[in-house]
Amino acid sequence: MQAVRVGAYVVKQHITRRQRYPLVLMLEPLFRCNLACAGCGKIDYPAAILNQRLTMQECLDADAEAGAPVIAIAGGEPLLHKEMPEIVRALIDRKKYVYLCTNALLLEKKMDDFEPNPFFSWDVHLDGDKDMHDASVCQEGVYERAVAAIKKAKARGFRVSINCTLFDGADPKRVAAFFDEVMAMGVDGIMTAPGYAYERAPDQEHFLNRQKTKQLFREIFRLGKGHKWRFTQSPLFLNFLAGNETYHCTPWGKPLRNVFGWQRPCYLLGEGYAKSFNELMSDTKWDDYGTGNYEKCADCMVHSGYESTAVMDAVKRPWHIAKVALFGPETEKPMAPEISLANQRPAQYNYSEQVEEKLEEIVARKKPAKPPRVTTVVSASASEKAVPVDAAD
Repeated sequence: MQAVRVGAYVVKQHITRRQRYPLVLMLEPLFRCNLACAGCGKIDYPAAILNQRLTMQECLDADAEAGAPVIAIAGGEPLLHKEMPEIVRALIDRKKYVYLCTNALLLEKKMDDFEPNPFFSWDVHLDGDKDMHDASVCQEGVYERAVAAIKKAKARGFRVSINCTLFDGADPKRVAAFFDEVMAMGVDGIMTAPGYAYERAPDQEHFLNRQKTKQLFREIFRLGKGHKWRFTQSPLFLNFLAGNETYHCTPWGKPLRNVFGWQRPCYLLGEGYAKSFNELMSDTKWDDYGTGNYEKCADCMVHSGYESTAVMDAVKRPWHIAKVALFGPETEKPMAPEISLANQRPAQYNYSEQVEEKLEEIVARKKPAKPPRVTTVVSASASEKAVPVDAAD
């Protein structure tokens, strides 16, 4: 049902010749998290920013502005948001497909606040087997708690997918065995991608470059032949990960709304913020970004930029996606040509300025209103009280 509805949406955009349109709204109501993963670049903000939240109305307004058929609620840890159950219910009432991304540490505790629904899925973060995942999140025991929550959610009738991010040094055999393991748990699908090199991430040594990414996924998919893994992603995006498509990024395909505003140009890269979705789409210099255009995008192969490209390609080449869906990603033939980096512009860094501006905004909102100036009105009556000047006739 989801594939049909989303496919119909994409076809409609093509028929109406809409140049840029969102496929998934990335909704990030807060940055605060209960983990401190080494590969994360979203948790080192000052406390005043980590304490900020998008209100329920702001979340619903973001949905109304973007109009995407799918909404991924990320963070931070979304289950730390007190209004999250109400936000999810309201979006489901609008017939939006909602994926709530969580590390699952609070999932068992919060599960009763949600109800199984064909439009709703838990998207649990698992970066491999027990040792792989606990090392990734820098805390022991997280994998076991997440698996226990997944099993409980499935027993309750919820849709559950996993989000698996892979880094340099990942062993294809272990990853393949992990995919078998989660399929045995009964999860509804796997979402996977290489980690993006966030400039603020504590660990900068284990992000994959594009060549290593392609080789890693080729080896994984080669091992997975006949294993019937279910993915929540386009077969053409998986084919891209294996080095078989020369795709360019579609950053507007998954726009992000967070406590700063609408992030430019994408979920991964905060180069500035727009006040509205229309401003984001019309005023962003899209050609300045993407692999081959910008140094920070050089090694990116993440779904937030490239899956939208794959979905749009599927509409243009339905026979191609049918072949890949039937036979799986190619793992033996030569890889598709790589994008040249010869003309990419150098990276710019404006994190500090963005943080300072946000802190100034927070301080300005918290300043109490200036009290009215008071003076004494001279009167024949000594008992007459002082009257605010602003209230006088």
